[in-house]
Amino acid sequence: MANSTLVDTDTPELRESRPRFYELHRMKKKMVKDRLALYALIFLMLIFLSALLASIISPHDPTTGDIWNRLKPPSFAGGYSGHLLGTDQLGRDILSRLFYGGRVSLRIGFITVLFSSLVGIFFGLLAGYAGGKTDTIIMGLVDIQFAFPGMLVALVFVMVLGPSELHLIYALAFNGWMVFARMARSLVLTFRDGPLVEAAKAIGVKPLQVMIRHILPNIFAPLVTLFVLEVARIIGAEAMMSFLGYGIQPPSSSWGLMIGEGRAYFPMAWWLIVFPGIMIASTILALNIFSNWFTTAIDPLQKGQSG
Repeated sequence: MANSTLVDTDTPELRESRPRFYELHRMKKKMVKDRLALYALIFLMLIFLSALLASIISPHDPTTGDIWNRLKPPSFAGGYSGHLLGTDQLGRDILSRLFYGGRVSLRIGFITVLFSSLVGIFFGLLAGYAGGKTDTIIMGLVDIQFAFPGMLVALVFVMVLGPSELHLIYALAFNGWMVFARMARSLVLTFRDGPLVEAAKAIGVKPLQVMIRHILPNIFAPLVTLFVLEVARIIGAEAMMSFLGYGIQPPSSSWGLMIGEGRAYFPMAWWLIVFPGIMIASTILALNIFSNWFTTAIDPLQKGQSG
């Protein structure tokens, strides 16, 4: 009779050799168990799809007004059935403007954070890996910029160059790269003197390849979490800038601009502010819930890889 041997299938070595789809499957199971995170992800997917397909699913042209139907309440509040969420002061359909406004708000959020993350992660990797004077200079610049109120700097930037979507992205990206630089540097310091990096140095791997191939993959998960949180922050910042009149300009629209244009008619036409406000708050909340779930879901995997 053949002898059977019990094998521990949860050793660090076996966890290291497991295919990536196993980790994805385990994260999927965690998502199903966490209903709040699942609902947040579903909501975010719906928001992204509605923004992506705005030109297809919008019932009306968001820039075309109808003075005979201006300031009509939502259909469920006694308004015209053709405008589910009512119309604004120019007779434009609120639902259509929410779809297109979401496209602008999300686009600014992701492009801004993409720029700031690329710059910040590069300088963070450089500072943490090189150390010495390079680290001192880069982190000195980070500390100096952190000393100034971020939104005030962005506001002055846009006031000088003029309000536009591109200038808003520049201003907010300039205001956000330091967060990624500081986190990337702190994470690099935990791996810089590890055996993997030392072995790569010993066989003559170039510093840039060490940073990209051996360090960056090990610090990627926390940076993804920060990326999601920063998108939520930028959406709120864009809304505030547009509300003040220094962000998105008509005829384009964003959720923040919709609130800014509707404040003069509140509370008589409450739907002008309430619906875009709900979209801003719900999207930011969903992004925060998802980032929190991602942190807790990826942590065991990170421990397994480092174990």
